[in-house]
Amino acid sequence: MTEKIGVVGAGIVGLAVARELARTRGAEVTVLEKESHVGAHQTGHNSGVVHAGIYYPPGSLKARLCREGVALLKEYCAAHALPYDEVGKLVVAGNQAERPLLSALAERARANGVPGIAELDALALREIEPHAVGVGAIHSPYTAICDFPAVARRLALDVAEMGGSVRLSHPVRAIRERSGKVEVVAAKRKFAFDRLVVCGGLGTDKVAEMAGYPGDVRIVPFRGEFYALRGEAKDLVSGLIYPVPDPRYPFLGVHLTRQIDGRVLVGPNAVLALAYEGYQWRNIRDFGQILSWPGTLRMAMAHWRTGIKEAYGSFVKKAFLNGARRYVPELTAADLVRAPGGVRAQAVARDGRLLDDFVVDVHGNIVLVRNAPSPAATSSLAIARHIAGIVPAPVR
Repeated sequence: MTEKIGVVGAGIVGLAVARELARTRGAEVTVLEKESHVGAHQTGHNSGVVHAGIYYPPGSLKARLCREGVALLKEYCAAHALPYDEVGKLVVAGNQAERPLLSALAERARANGVPGIAELDALALREIEPHAVGVGAIHSPYTAICDFPAVARRLALDVAEMGGSVRLSHPVRAIRERSGKVEVVAAKRKFAFDRLVVCGGLGTDKVAEMAGYPGDVRIVPFRGEFYALRGEAKDLVSGLIYPVPDPRYPFLGVHLTRQIDGRVLVGPNAVLALAYEGYQWRNIRDFGQILSWPGTLRMAMAHWRTGIKEAYGSFVKKAFLNGARRYVPELTAADLVRAPGGVRAQAVARDGRLLDDFVVDVHGNIVLVRNAPSPAATSSLAIARHIAGIVPAPVR
């Protein structure tokens, strides 16, 4: 009898998992998605960067899956004629105090097997990005950009071609385990699966609670806001220009990112959203639920100074401009126009810690992806292989 597996969430991770389970286990896979199209949230609201693996602690799941994921994604894009462009990245030290952090980052990148890493002085970095300034930089020449929504759409086609289905506008309303099956009510239909994999992103907590496994971490949404460069200002940036990240946070700071369609984004900042899909300040729908998690308040108390600084950038354009001009001083306020932002599903522990690595729980026949932060899109095909190895095998 063919194994039946349900996957909740048609973001790039959920679709990659569904494809992998159909491909390697011959399972009949059904993807349940509450929105009317795939990749509606984090997949469709990011800067499109294919991360090379510079930042992540060597030996971590994040580091391993990122490096594996880059190779798989590049191959997949080539096989399906999807856009993929190795524009390269500079991580720039703006002052001498950042030089030791830059050198440590270069060593970390080499330990992770990132190819082509070079440490540059102030003159050499301008050979890569003529309009950029800094006291030094790391150059990652194979860091790429791609179209993640297009990848998600292709993955959905793969699932269908392998005999599975992607059911859009099917929000999950109830989950029950009975007689060795996982019963799921989605929209107005009932499904019975042998296994269920939850890749719910921003909706992970809600689905986990339905399954009876609320867990010891919760998703706290962070909104990232962007500006875009207009007109000839786009020509001031050739590839990707990033600051040296603050090691206390999983966020990378305001950076300049050329996208696959030729736009150049400036951002994002990282501010606490007041709703799980809080793309606008006025959306406060989930504020009570977010605040009710003890880790939210503990996190806010530990990092309130940074929170105020990030929120200031949401309201004052000059704050974004100053962040960008630190690396490309020719930019002016007139060069920046508002661009659509996104919301990041960040897992926070009860003690207020921001969880940086991937977190996957297994409860019998239910697998819950608790935390799949950046570089989840980059790593999606490798994450899928990892999760496929975790999903309990059928009893023969």
